[in-house]
Amino acid sequence: MTILDGKKYSEELIQEYKERLAKYPEEIGFAIIWVGNNSASEIYVSSKLKKCKEVGITPYLYHLDEDTEEKEILKLIDKLNKDPKIKGILLQSPTPKQIDILKCFNAISEEKDVDGFAKGSLGNLVQNIPYHVSCTPRGIIKLLKHYNIDLVGKNVCIINSTIIVGKPLFHLFIGEGATVTMCHSKTKNLDFHTKNADIVVSAVGNPGFITGDMIKDGAIAIDVGISRVDGKVVGDVDKESVYEKASYVAPVPGGVGPMTIAMIFENILDTLEKER
Repeated sequence: MTILDGKKYSEELIQEYKERLAKYPEEIGFAIIWVGNNSASEIYVSSKLKKCKEVGITPYLYHLDEDTEEKEILKLIDKLNKDPKIKGILLQSPTPKQIDILKCFNAISEEKDVDGFAKGSLGNLVQNIPYHVSCTPRGIIKLLKHYNIDLVGKNVCIINSTIIVGKPLFHLFIGEGATVTMCHSKTKNLDFHTKNADIVVSAVGNPGFITGDMIKDGAIAIDVGISRVDGKVVGDVDKESVYEKASYVAPVPGGVGPMTIAMIFENILDTLEKER
């Protein structure tokens, strides 16, 4: 079994991005809007801020109170859309219940939608003319290609149907010539789908959800779920049973997570290069 080491590969990419970004003399700003004090979000935001400094991007953090009204966020997004030094805008999810997150995602201009969640970005992906692709799905495909895993003709089972992971990843795999099944909370006989898949992607957030008896010998397991158990970060994949059967595993931590952050900067570079 081979570990798909997203941490190591992302560090190589960060160095590459740093060199490419150094060619731009102007300030490159990246705005992060974080509403509330979600503990998981705090970890993600901290990591993004740290990596910004590593690559030479100026981060602008807008940390708003839990009770901030939606109209205030939309007003801020409009301001950032018009700011020429801001090359990317990210609204950290989840947001408090009074905020329509899709409305806010769709308010971000297509050029600055580095998360790829707005309807314009998703529409471009469906039409196979992607500009900004959602970071987690883009990172998964890039990691698989880095390990020279041929996706043509592969049977893929994705357990997630959100616009953050499942839906964009579905179209990316289709674009690579794979055959894709998307499963979710209403799926019946989940084992039937996972056992027939060459690649299983789980983004459920349920510790140990994917066990060895759910996959076939030699399958590739991509773990995207994140949970905390006894203070430790764990994924959906049961390591003890899955590692014995899988040919490759993208683990939690150290697999897809670091790739997700790296893809933010790849999306920002896409914006800069398109402007030039």
